[in-house]
Amino acid sequence: MTIKVVRGNPTPEELAAALAVVRARAAAAAALPSGAPTVPDAWSDPSRIAARRVPQPGPASWSRTYWPGG
Repeated sequence: MTIKVVRGNPTPEELAAALAVVRARAAAAAALPSGAPTVPDAWSDPSRIAARRVPQPGPASWSRTYWPGG
């Protein structure tokens, strides 16, 4: 595995911490069975963003586009 710093000047401690995270993720991915189904992250689910109905058009509809329960 080769890691290259393309921007910035990390300290040896910062580089070691980043490398530890990358290696831990690689080890976790390698430990999964090859046929195991992958579960997508919840934060990337589009239904999370559009979970509620879009406000109906009207004079104050712009104020209901952001605030929950509006």
